[in-house]
Amino acid sequence: MRTVKGVLPIAIRAKADDKVGVLVPRDNAAEAAVVNGLQVIPIQNLREAVGFLEGEVRIGPTKVDTARIFDQEHDDDLDFGDVKGQESVKRALEIAAAGGHNVLMIGPPGTGKSMLAKRIPTILPPLTLDEALETTKIHSIVGLLAPGQALVTRRPFRTPHHTASDAGLLGGNVNPTPGEISLAHNGVLFLDELPEFKRGVLETMRQPLEEGHVTISRAAGTMTFPSQFMLVAAMNPTPDGKMPGESHCSPREIQTYLNRVSGPLLDRVDIHVEVPAVKFREITAERTGEPSAQIRERVVAARQRQQERFKGKKHITCNARMGTKELKAFCVLDEATLELLKMAMAELKLSARAYDRILKVARTIADLAGAEKITSEHISEAIQFRSLDRQVWG
Repeated sequence: MRTVKGVLPIAIRAKADDKVGVLVPRDNAAEAAVVNGLQVIPIQNLREAVGFLEGEVRIGPTKVDTARIFDQEHDDDLDFGDVKGQESVKRALEIAAAGGHNVLMIGPPGTGKSMLAKRIPTILPPLTLDEALETTKIHSIVGLLAPGQALVTRRPFRTPHHTASDAGLLGGNVNPTPGEISLAHNGVLFLDELPEFKRGVLETMRQPLEEGHVTISRAAGTMTFPSQFMLVAAMNPTPDGKMPGESHCSPREIQTYLNRVSGPLLDRVDIHVEVPAVKFREITAERTGEPSAQIRERVVAARQRQQERFKGKKHITCNARMGTKELKAFCVLDEATLELLKMAMAELKLSARAYDRILKVARTIADLAGAEKITSEHISEAIQFRSLDRQVWG
């Protein structure tokens, strides 16, 4: 019997409807068996199914040990320890992971933007069981689970091509099915060459980025899929790929290129970080970078502080999702720090939209440092991550 899509959601619904058990293809049995209290009978063919129902064939229910699945060691081929140089960028990505912030990397080709992005899941907190079930449901619906796979235990990393349509990104087709932003739920959505995506396609992401879910309406019906992901994007600084001071493009050409990405979309990106070319001595150095495991320990500790802070607020899971009310409650600045922020915004001509983003990032920097209050040092570092808001750019 062939595997089928969507077995886990079916099993969850069967349990909710007080069903005793389900008969599923053998290769789908482990997936359905993660639902506690439901007998999952693996079937090889229809004859066996009939024999079981008539009591002529005995088949024991499939059982899986979810704790063992999570405890299994994963041999990650990717590690931040492989990345030489780019210490400031790695610091920015650590902050982004710790606070769930969306991040945009800006740098010439060959500076390692994609290499860095691919390693972000290795420093994110491990999936909880609830998160794994949510993620597995989405992947099950699309048919992305391998035969015999019970759960998705690693945070997703999705990399749609810049030719992707709005249906491919948000979901759709004749029947409402999840798109890339839902397949990236609880993980990372990486958009390389950001300005090359169709502007209309990027604009459709604004609401899901804000609300954490996407609703798709088709003739067959309306479906809502979760889409709480960390957006990681990368782009060249100018049309010819060079930094502004080295580019042969005119300021107008550079600004036209940057304007392919709308201000409202950039409003939802907390961190802009420049990725410079790696120096020769860093490339040839024998010393490796800090491994992902060490970075992840700091990220997990910072996330735990946020969980305590936002206890009772189900819609807020990390600093990046704070609203105006939470900013006022948890990002209080003393007079000296507030004056520093005011001066920086005036001197660097930072946009008004940068204010909230700086506060959120500063809160995460403080959490990484184990600090209860945001200080001038935290604000100063957060300001450095607003490249596209500075007048000097382009």
